[in-house]
Amino acid sequence: MISVIARIPLQPGKKDEAIKAVKTLMESVRTEEGTLYYSVNVDRKNPDTLVFMERYRDMDALKSHGGTPHFKKFTEQAMTFAASQPEITVMEEIASISNDQ
Repeated sequence: MISVIARIPLQPGKKDEAIKAVKTLMESVRTEEGTLYYSVNVDRKNPDTLVFMERYRDMDALKSHGGTPHFKKFTEQAMTFAASQPEITVMEEIASISNDQ
């Protein structure tokens, strides 16, 4: 499995706009076959930073996610609220647990 952590620093006063765009994005991400987990969070130490935690079946699923019309639209929208380029870390998962039932 592939895990991704993406951090998007926000411009001051743009958090509500960013959260609205994220929620719209997630409605479509939910339908992606190879996307196993997609969570967006606010950094407690820096509340003007969104942190995406993502899990994909494999690299093909991650590439597919990046090529979807809804993700491309989100990246265009992000230019209006992001303070700088996102910091993205792509990892190969070696172990995990889940207590979600």
